Amino acid sequence: MADDETGSPLSPPDANGGHRARLRQRLFDGGGKALLDHELVEYLLALAVPRRDTKPLAKKLIAQFGGIGPLLGADAGTLRREGLSDGIIGALKIAEATALRLLETRIEGRPLLSSWEALGDYLQAAMGHAAIEEVRVLFLNAKNMLIANECLWTGSVDEASVHVREIIARAITLGATALIIVHNHPSGDPAPSRQDIILTKELIDAGRHMKIAVHDHVIVGAQGRSSMRAMGLI
Repeated sequence: MADDETGSPLSPPDANGGHRARLRQRLFDGGGKALLDHELVEYLLALAVPRRDTKPLAKKLIAQFGGIGPLLGADAGTLRREGLSDGIIGALKIAEATALRLLETRIEGRPLLSSWEALGDYLQAAMGHAAIEEVRVLFLNAKNMLIANECLWTGSVDEASVHVREIIARAITLGATALIIVHNHPSGDPAPSRQDIILTKELIDAGRHMKIAVHDHVIVGAQGRSSMRAMGLI
């Protein structure tokens, strides 16, 4: 029996056609919630390697990465090091990109403060499963509409004063009157650290002098998200 591009044996032609047709019909009838996580991934993989039984690989990848979120959020290099082909990686990454684009449409063209749940869903999907800490800033105009959504750096927030200057300078360049700072905790726990609190307070003080409001500091992780404003820290 021939091997596929991942080095695993291929199933005979159409050997899995009936099973996939049943998955597809369940998807049509009940929507995405009708399929288990491994079944969603199994179907995705089948688009890249249609002549292979992809259920074992789907279950293996979900177990290995700790869930469908971390799997879809893994970068191409990490997936490639696991021995996956570019076709399979492309199927996984296009699913992630499509999901994020859908979530983005829920906040586009709307004041972010009135779309808070939609914003939180997008941020958690985009950053909650990342293996590296990333700091993102949402720059807003006077109507709290999004001007720019930018990743300003990756890594810890320990050098707070350096980052504060960078954020304020960028806000001035963009003509922003307010901002929301967001970062992820790769540990999964979204509770703010001492350094997170220090950065936020320094940013508020610096923004006040330049008439730039800091609406919130949101922290996301695999276990959820936290708002420092909701926690009474702002």
